Amino acid sequence: MQLKPINQQVVSVVGASSGIGRITALEFARRGAKVVVSARSELKLKSLVEEIRGFGGEATFYVADVEVFEQVKAIADKTVEVYGRLDTWVHVAAIGIFATFDNTTPEEFKHVIDVNFLGQVYGAMAALPHLKREGRGALIHVSSMEGRRSLPYQSAYSAAKHGVEGFIEAMRVELQYEKWPISVTSVKPAVINTPFWNNGLTKLGVKPTGIPPYYDPKLVADAILYAAEHPTRDYLVGDVAKILDVLQRLSPSLVDSLLLLVGLDLQRTSEPKSEDAPNNFYQPVAEDDRVNGDYGNLVVPSVSDWLEKNPLLQWGAIAATLALAFLAAQAFKKEG
Repeated sequence: MQLKPINQQVVSVVGASSGIGRITALEFARRGAKVVVSARSELKLKSLVEEIRGFGGEATFYVADVEVFEQVKAIADKTVEVYGRLDTWVHVAAIGIFATFDNTTPEEFKHVIDVNFLGQVYGAMAALPHLKREGRGALIHVSSMEGRRSLPYQSAYSAAKHGVEGFIEAMRVELQYEKWPISVTSVKPAVINTPFWNNGLTKLGVKPTGIPPYYDPKLVADAILYAAEHPTRDYLVGDVAKILDVLQRLSPSLVDSLLLLVGLDLQRTSEPKSEDAPNNFYQPVAEDDRVNGDYGNLVVPSVSDWLEKNPLLQWGAIAATLALAFLAAQAFKKEG
């Protein structure tokens, strides 16, 4: 399967008003792609398009709510109307609620599922006919490590991300069976420093935070751009994402114990925040179009992501590790 170079692509980024979606749209445009950005906030989309056009990029916007299939379909149709085709669909849009399961109402739980899960389903349904018409392309769904391992205080979000993993796995096999050259990627970030933590609805009584360390949003954008050119099944972003994935496979009960030890306390700051504080659960926070959130002091680099984009260095690191292990074994053997 061969995907077009980014500078020859038309890309639709859903959920582009801030955070991961915004930096992803900017990076696609900087690399020469024509970009259609969408979200609920016209004001933030306009500022994004102006920023892209300011450095000579091509972009247009479409205001849409991913809860409504007709509006999501209109994003894909608008992309084809403006630029003639669709090559890559990137679906980022998500909301969050921080609360214990028994303090989450049925309406709130359903709303998260409608946005974070069904929104992604609608995105794939809207994009696929255009990708098939083009004869190739990429569906890139920004999921989460919570699609592999659920976290306390985030039951609805975790459930939605598990749902995303379920439907794209089935869809991917169906496309392969029908021999469609369409790449389907699940990008699973660890904790990323975006306004997500600022804008979520909290019932914890305090401002929520992710379990540190945090990673830079550009790291996720880099993964998305990589998957737009290189067919990739799963892309775990951040060293911690890969470590947690391994631990969950080896011993879920061990991860339970770790979360009991630190997972709840580390998601609570000492800063009071009421349930009525401004949040984007039902309506966008108009003025917040930032890429980065408030936890830049907790951001760390990710060695594994750097190696993943440099296969020769990755194999070199593996070879060096094996060589060191062999030498260590020989040394212990001689010592014995």
